[in-house]
Amino acid sequence: MNTLGYAILGVLARTPCSGYELAAYLEVLWPAKHSQIYPLLNKMEQKGLVAYEHVEQTGRPDKKTYSITDQGREALGSWVEEKPAEPAVRDEFLIKVYSMWLTDEENARKLILERISKLKLRVTVREKKIASVEKDHTRASSKHFGRYVLLNRSNFLDKEEISWCKWVLNLMDNPLIVKFVIGFIGAGTFNTLIRGISMLSEC
Repeated sequence: MNTLGYAILGVLARTPCSGYELAAYLEVLWPAKHSQIYPLLNKMEQKGLVAYEHVEQTGRPDKKTYSITDQGREALGSWVEEKPAEPAVRDEFLIKVYSMWLTDEENARKLILERISKLKLRVTVREKKIASVEKDHTRASSKHFGRYVLLNRSNFLDKEEISWCKWVLNLMDNPLIVKFVIGFIGAGTFNTLIRGISMLSEC
């Protein structure tokens, strides 16, 4: 089973969910599309890792509510004890930043400013989710404690990247500083530092 499957089990171990609800919970763990979630749920149900019940709804189509089985809980517990793989960072934005010397300054600034806007929106939306669980789930004994701390982690990282984006804009506004830094440490080292900061902001 792939990592998404274990992420699904992690959510269902806390609360039964529909496929739609799963997608919302997975946002903080392992973002996935509905087209990925539903086929995997079917496979996991066939393997006995999850079970579902039909829920009738008035005015809306009936839905399936999934829950974890004892076999699924055992599989999740065994997997949690394994050493996690190294994270892979794949972000198209970072590639564009790396190559933005090929465009003009206006488009380069637009790239950074749009990133800031996107990050600020994510932070705002996430803060509402944090507020909804903050009152009752700030203790490690709560089954939703993990979701609470991961939501905060995502916000910390996004806020840090916003600061980094502003730092980049400041460099663009002060080209003499960039020339001085490159002249002092070398272009290759400077580019390495920029890439490193970019990757750290996403880890």
